Amino acid sequence: MNLQALAIVLERRGYLASCYTCGDQMNSASFMVSLGDNHLIRFLVSDYGITWTEMRDDRELMKLEGAEAINQLQELANLIKQSMQGLTNHKTLAKKC
Repeated sequence: MNLQALAIVLERRGYLASCYTCGDQMNSASFMVSLGDNHLIRFLVSDYGITWTEMRDDRELMKLEGAEAINQLQELANLIKQSMQGLTNHKTLAKKC
């Protein structure tokens, strides 16, 4: 999964999103997206591991690590894909009418 591409797609949908990589090897990355109403998701990959943190009003709601964090990120990507497919299907139907 490409975190940079995910951030770009979310930005195009009106969300504040960012993705940064660190180092020459690009083995560390930080992905963040604001879902509004002080609701923030951060996905971090580093030498210390992989974490998914969900926060609201600067309070941590959920923190997942390792495979659970990756699964949560995949779920977010799948939701975006489904919503994009729904838009594509809607446009196709509108053209046929």
